[in-house]
Amino acid sequence: MMDNYSEYVGMFKALSDVNRIMIVDMLSCGELCACKILEKFNFTQPTLSHHMKMLCDCGLTKSRREGKWTYYSLNEVVVDNFKKFICSMTTNKEDGIDKGGTCNGEK
Repeated sequence: MMDNYSEYVGMFKALSDVNRIMIVDMLSCGELCACKILEKFNFTQPTLSHHMKMLCDCGLTKSRREGKWTYYSLNEVVVDNFKKFICSMTTNKEDGIDKGGTCNGEK
């Protein structure tokens, strides 16, 4: 069970920054060139590169190069798995890790 949690730690870390959350939101509408993402923020290209590296490294986003431009998009498979994990983690269930067998603490 712990392996399942550790698989998603990097995604939670990547999403712990408001700018990266906003970038994920932007990419939910489709692929964007780095220059288009940068237009929406008040920071430099190296800062954008840092944010995108964190999002790519954890697998939430992917990139592709076309000439001198880099395009980013959500990694739909990873995002779907992450959503399922969050749903399973926050849903009432019989085998909660902390509750002695049930989510409400009853035995």
